This record gives sequence, C-alpha cells and structure tokens, in this order.
Amino acid sequence: MRTVIQILLALAIVFLSYMVYESIMNPIRFNKQKNVRERKAIARMIDIRESQKAYKDVHLKYTANFDSLIEFLKNDSFAVVKAIGMIPETLIDSVGLKKAKDIAMERGIIKREITRVSVLDSLFGHDFAVDSIRYVPFADTAQFKMVADEYVTPSNLSVKVLEVTVTYEVLLNGLDPQLVVNYADERKKITNFPGLKLGSLTEGTLTGNWE
Repeated sequence: MRTVIQILLALAIVFLSYMVYESIMNPIRFNKQKNVRERKAIARMIDIRESQKAYKDVHLKYTANFDSLIEFLKNDSFAVVKAIGMIPETLIDSVGLKKAKDIAMERGIIKREITRVSVLDSLFGHDFAVDSIRYVPFADTAQFKMVADEYVTPSNLSVKVLEVTVTYEVLLNGLDPQLVVNYADERKKITNFPGLKLGSLTEGTLTGNWE
C-alpha cells in the first residue's frame, strides 16, 4: 500500500511540475509566435500602403478592391519625365535655375522625354509575390479588410481616406485562445482597435497603429 501511495505522490509531483513549467512557457511561446505574426502582417500592410499611394497617384483615389489593386500593380505603369540636354551655367547664373530651365526648353537646349515604368518593378521588383498581398500571414485564406471612402472635414474639405485592418482573432488564430483575448483587449485599450490597423476613415492619414 505504501508503495502505491509513493508512486501516486511521485506522479502527482511530476504532473504539478509539468503544469508549473507550462504556466511559465506557454506565455513565452505565445509572445514569440505573436511577434512573428505581427511582423509579417505589418510588413504586408506596409506593402498595401505603398501600393495604394501609387494607385491614388494615378487614379486620384484609393481602392477598396484587392482585385483592382493587384491588377494595377501587375499591368499599370508610371509616366517618367526625363530631361535630355544640359542648361548652360552662364544662363543659370544670369537668370536663376527655374527660369533657366524654361528658357532652355523654349530654345530647344533641353528636351523632355516621357517613358513608362512598370508600377510593380518600380515599387517592389519583378519577383514580388503580388497575388499574396491580400492575404493575412499565417491565417490560411483570410484577407485583410480594406475600406476606401471620402471624408469631409469640418472645414468642408473632401479627403480621400483608406483603412486596412486585421483583428488579432484572425491574425493569432490557433494560439492560446485566452492569451489572444487578453492581448486583443490590451491593445484595444491602447489603440482603440483589437488588432492591426492602417489608416483611418475619419482622418487623412495612412499611419499604422503600431507606429
């Protein structure tokens, strides 16, 4: 009987030791995985931001549609103006650089050459995985939520706005559920959103809530 009790006590000690170990290691593992996922998601949201800025430069507005954004990256281009020729130093010294450019253009001393540059190559390079830009890292087929709108300021100024978001419920799916809830609540108190958010629908900003 004593041997049985000793075995049970030994098993209880092992079990309790394991539980103590897990109570220490589980948050550490969670934070490690959380940091990896956040970094990947932030990097992709920054790519979305740069893509949207380029889209707005061409179309004068943001898009809420990833298909349109990806199509733009793949097939659209920027107009690049290149000056050919040299402005004489004597002309610059006599009238200043700005006026010298105009005079040089009028006289044909310099000419403007317009070429087209691929948006994709210009922003990211030819090997960029453009089709993946819509997807939240580590979240299977889950996509970022993207909303484009127009905001009228108190001074009656119309501003194009964009908001891209992903909740921690989506980004951290598969990790300890309670730790996910706790972290989302913590971040919501700090940033007013339980996840990562880029831009705003009530302000003309493209700042991320991690910045």
